[in-house]
Amino acid sequence: MRKHILMIEDDKVLNRLLRQHVAALGHQVTGVESWAGADEVLRSVEPHLIITDVKLPDGDSLDRLPDLVASHPVVVLTAFGSVRNAVQAMKAGAFEYLVKPISPEELTLVVQRALADADLRNQHQFCMRRLKAREGSESFMIGVSPALLAVQETIEAVAPSDITVLIQGESGSGKELVARALHRSSDRAARNFVAVDCCTLQEKLFESELFGHERGAFTGADRQKKGLIEGAEGGTLFLDEIGEIDIALQAKLLRVLETGKFRRLGGTKDLDANIRVVAATNRDLSAMSAAGEFREDLYYRLSPFVIDTPPLRDRREDIPYLVDHFLENHNFSRRINKTINGDAKRALIAYDWPGNVRELKNVVERAIILSRDKKKIRIEHLAFGTSARRSSAKLTLSFDSDPTLEEVEAAYLGIQLKKFSGRRAKVAEVLNISERNVYRLIKRYGLAEPH
Repeated sequence: MRKHILMIEDDKVLNRLLRQHVAALGHQVTGVESWAGADEVLRSVEPHLIITDVKLPDGDSLDRLPDLVASHPVVVLTAFGSVRNAVQAMKAGAFEYLVKPISPEELTLVVQRALADADLRNQHQFCMRRLKAREGSESFMIGVSPALLAVQETIEAVAPSDITVLIQGESGSGKELVARALHRSSDRAARNFVAVDCCTLQEKLFESELFGHERGAFTGADRQKKGLIEGAEGGTLFLDEIGEIDIALQAKLLRVLETGKFRRLGGTKDLDANIRVVAATNRDLSAMSAAGEFREDLYYRLSPFVIDTPPLRDRREDIPYLVDHFLENHNFSRRINKTINGDAKRALIAYDWPGNVRELKNVVERAIILSRDKKKIRIEHLAFGTSARRSSAKLTLSFDSDPTLEEVEAAYLGIQLKKFSGRRAKVAEVLNISERNVYRLIKRYGLAEPH
């Protein structure tokens, strides 16, 4: 993968020769002859590797190493016999040192090792930060229905390209599984798949999480932090529920998609966003764009290729396969070889599943617990939860004249707010939308929350 390397060497001839050799390896190389020149480059560019001579006209590189190695791998060039300088450089954190005159073969090897080591360190640091956020089972979309097979064929067709993909579908229908399948089938499969839930991150922290921040960017930012875009370097960035992000952040995300560049919060350098963006939503972004709630230009950037995930009620023949999958992957169920009887299976197939596959998984896992040590799950062990109660509940809305859709939505939201004493989390659960979306609807319709 093409990297940007900064070469700092005051010998003009040697500088040119070193640059030519490294450029021949397929990298972009910027050469300067002093620390003043290096500082000017570092204000606008963040190189993947710095190669520097120890003695420069305006300073000693050993004095600068502690600051440099915090953000970049550094290879030091030293004169023959200057063992002391080499030892000092390694103690200060330099990746390696090269003794002049420099062998082209040795330079090639050190550059390759330094870049590979930096990639591994970045991958490790990112994985450690994100380990707790990883979900358990993420491997397969289960089923044989025509609707699912059509999605899988579409994934196979679009995965090899780097085109941005928008995945549309109801909550719980498997949009993230589609995104992960796209990643696994792409040329980026060996790199990170980074999932960002746009609903759960607070708006004030979202920019820092996505783009990263520089030291001193805000109170408490005592060190540089690389964001999720850098964590996805070479891989896929999955933006789940993209319709929930703030309009101001939409402009910054648009810049990433248009230019392939971004800046950390508080930073001045343009960094390369070598990522494939896959976004997902359960909302109608086209309608939101028309209403001014979502940037139209961002919508068109996100949707050059759209995949619709079918709701579970449109692929009922997959339900038995999904149930078997959940039973086989549950520790307690697997230990006693649990199965499900015919009546219970038929009840699962007949239900409309407003919460889709996610709701089915919850119902099956609850049934495993309720059936205790019995090997057969029966219909009495099934509890369809809020969704089932909601589907059987009767509700009457009255209006003086034919209402608009917005008036119906506002009236229903008002009833739910009153019913749950203004608890937005509970209302969000019942409506099957995010709490942030509930808050925005309250503001849109000017509804007062009960106290």
